[in-house]
Amino acid sequence: MTLEPALLDRPRSPAPSSPLDWLTLGDAFEAACLLRCTPPPTAARPGAARLAHAPGVEFNREDAAQRTRQLLARLDIPVTHEVVVGGLRRRYELHRLWVPQEHREAYTRVLDAGWWQGRRELLGGPLPGASPARRRLVSRLAAAAWRSALLAAGRHVRRHILGVRLTDRELAAVLIRSAAVLDVPARLRPGTGCFLVSVADGPDRARILSSAALEPARGPVAARGGVVAPAGRPAC
Repeated sequence: MTLEPALLDRPRSPAPSSPLDWLTLGDAFEAACLLRCTPPPTAARPGAARLAHAPGVEFNREDAAQRTRQLLARLDIPVTHEVVVGGLRRRYELHRLWVPQEHREAYTRVLDAGWWQGRRELLGGPLPGASPARRRLVSRLAAAAWRSALLAAGRHVRRHILGVRLTDRELAAVLIRSAAVLDVPARLRPGTGCFLVSVADGPDRARILSSAALEPARGPVAARGGVVAPAGRPAC
């Protein structure tokens, strides 16, 4: 009998590429987490499988779309932003981001690298004797994972917990580990077609919200092969 795979049982990562510098890694990992929080765009072909980094993504919150635009701008990846208004009695907005065809290869490459490298840093944990800089990096990645989930995943807020609903089990595992990095115990509860990751109300919730708060927008920096990265949009 085949056993159901455990939460952390995942296929091996793709062939390793050149590691990203730490500034690029933080942006690429957070953008990858934002995309993993979302379903395929409604304009996609019905029944189509969701790609890890499809060229289009759809958010029902403007702040999630703006954060994704900001991160991709830092990574030198342009996007088209469309706003669609729907509903009859209850109006709603969908924010669709599309990467132009000529930039999709770079987009997929950097987000794949960001996801796998960030995931390894988090799930591997800081090794004994790791430098303070690497420990700070892991903490930043943990905060980025929770920031993405709070912006783009399904909120599940009750008086006694702060929770997010996810359909991506890899991201659920990353959030559990990220909470531990931030010194917060988190609980995982599988649901019908989703996972609920939650932390207790009170100091645990306050620590997650404080850690996941958006940082000020980074200015131009000389990096990534000597190219000056754009400042991007202001922090939303």
